[in-house]
Amino acid sequence: MSGLRERWRLKAMRTIRERALDLFDEKGFSAVTIEEIAAAAEVSPSSVYRFFSTKEGILVADEFDSMSLEAIKEFLTPGDPVGSLLRAVHAYEAAPEGASEDEGPPAEKGPWRRVRYFFAEPSVRMAVCATLDRAGQRIAPLLAETGELSQTQARVTANALAFGYFAALEQWYLDGGTRSIADYVEEGMRPLRGIWSATNPPATRGPAFRP
Repeated sequence: MSGLRERWRLKAMRTIRERALDLFDEKGFSAVTIEEIAAAAEVSPSSVYRFFSTKEGILVADEFDSMSLEAIKEFLTPGDPVGSLLRAVHAYEAAPEGASEDEGPPAEKGPWRRVRYFFAEPSVRMAVCATLDRAGQRIAPLLAETGELSQTQARVTANALAFGYFAALEQWYLDGGTRSIADYVEEGMRPLRGIWSATNPPATRGPAFRP
């Protein structure tokens, strides 16, 4: 029964986000209300608030926020955190989101439709940064568990991953979103990956990732 409820919850969240994007694209982000989004998604306003808390949250919220520590550990390889990030980015890009992959010009496919608001709307950008800060706080203790990093080093590494990803995502947006996000993340993280490889002997690193 819990699995059925979770599937219903995820389906409802996707529907709310899709209807919200329809309204944002049509009227502009600031002109749309939670009540309008709820009506378009055929749910109550309280449901929208329960799932996303804020209008910005509709665009920003992702599954990482609700993942258990066990689930995070499954994809996080402490010896290769950049590779772990790339695996997550590839999985995100492969998931259906926004406009159909078969319709519209390249810049309107996949994540572009949602991600462009991260940089076009200041309040959404602030919400994204808060989400990345929470992600860094969750990842840092897992990186420190191995004993190879101090608490300070783990915190700095976790935030370098989170906000480095955001910087790569912004460059992807500025370039029009015509290439894979993973390409930008891999390129942007290459110097950090080189530093990480130089400071971690091969025997202690997790399996290398080849995108």
